Amino acid sequence: MPHVVSPDQLADLINQEVGVSDWIEIDQARINQFAEATGDHQYIHVDPERAAQTPFGTTIAHGFLTMSLMVMMGYEASIKLENSVMGINYGFDKLRFINPVKVGSRIRGRFVLLSAEEKKPNHYLLKHEVTVEIEGEEKPALIAQWLGMTVLG
Repeated sequence: MPHVVSPDQLADLINQEVGVSDWIEIDQARINQFAEATGDHQYIHVDPERAAQTPFGTTIAHGFLTMSLMVMMGYEASIKLENSVMGINYGFDKLRFINPVKVGSRIRGRFVLLSAEEKKPNHYLLKHEVTVEIEGEEKPALIAQWLGMTVLG
């Protein structure tokens, strides 16, 4: 569940970890569904036999699949402002794919609030650093600076 705060509490949370999501299993069915949705059918994602011949030894999740799952993670682990009527994806300041996510792995998101700014009345731009960890791996799948605009009612 997201961390619900009032706008006047935001300053105290800057550079603080505000949440960690539950683990999400990355199975072949999810990878295949993402391939269908995006048209990205590269064999390293969807052909277990050919992918077994690569240095990965198995299929891997699309980087953009891992990135897209940050939405689910954010519902659990990011900041939510009181009286919010909507949140708008505002993009990324930085996004790096660091480590491939092999089929059968579990990932989760770790959220740190980097900044919060009222851009106009009742419109808050929040920047989270999101580290998507892979269970049992030293290196994360990705690290991103994710921007979201929260509109209050």
